[in-house]
Amino acid sequence: MRAAKDKLIVALDVDSMSRALDLFAELRDIAGMFKIGSQLFTAAGPDIVRQIISRGGRIFLDLKFHDIPNTVAAAGVEATRLGVSIFNVHASGGAEMLKRTTAAVNEVSVKESLAKPKVIAVTLLTSIDQNTLALVGILDDPRSVVSSWAQLAADCGLDGVVASPQEIEIIRAAVDKPDFVIVTPGIRPAADAADDQRRVRTAAEAIRAGADYLVVGRPILNAADPAAAANRIVSQIDAALP
Repeated sequence: MRAAKDKLIVALDVDSMSRALDLFAELRDIAGMFKIGSQLFTAAGPDIVRQIISRGGRIFLDLKFHDIPNTVAAAGVEATRLGVSIFNVHASGGAEMLKRTTAAVNEVSVKESLAKPKVIAVTLLTSIDQNTLALVGILDDPRSVVSSWAQLAADCGLDGVVASPQEIEIIRAAVDKPDFVIVTPGIRPAADAADDQRRVRTAAEAIRAGADYLVVGRPILNAADPAAAANRIVSQIDAALP
C-alpha cells in the first residue's frame, strides 16, 4: 500500500517535541509525511522540523504565512532551507505575495542547490462556513471563494492548494493543470465527530473526489492506538484509489 501511505499526512498537533518525536517514531512506517503547525512550531521551534527530517521524515510546514510580500517571500526562503517538502501561504494575501514567494523559493533552491518544496495556498479553512464568511464581509459562498482563490494560486505559479474535501471537484474543474496538488484536511472516519470543522468527508470520499494528500490529526492522535487508527485510514485510501 505504498501509494496509499504516501497520501497520508499525520498532523502532529501536540505541545512538545518529545510527544511529536514519539508519534513520529510510532507512525513513520505508516504515514508518508507529517504536518507541523502553529502549536508545535511555537512550542518546539524549527528544531523539531530538523529533528524529524534528520530521521528520514518528510514535513508539511503548516504555518499559513500571510503578511506583506517581502516578509512572506523571506519566510518561504527559510522554509526551503529547513528542508520541508511542502509549506503553505494564504491565498488571500494576494497575487504579489504569491508570485514573490514562488520566485524567491525557486531562486534560493537553484542558488543553494536545495530541494524545492511545493508551495501551496490555503483557500478557506475547514472551520469556515457561509455565516463565518458573511461576518468578515465576504458574501460569496465558500465554493465560489475557493474556486477563485485556487485559480489565483495556479495563475501565480503555486504548486497547489489546501482545500476542504467538499471543494475538490470544483478546484479540478477550475484549474486546468493535472499536476496541481490538492492537500485536504477535514478528514473524519464516518463515525467520528467533526469537532470544529464544518466541511468534512471521509478519507475514501476525498480520495475518490481527487485529493492528492489527506491531513489527519485528531482521529489518529486521540485514538487509543494511533498506529492502528492510521493503518485503518491508509486502508481506506488504498481501497479508494483507482
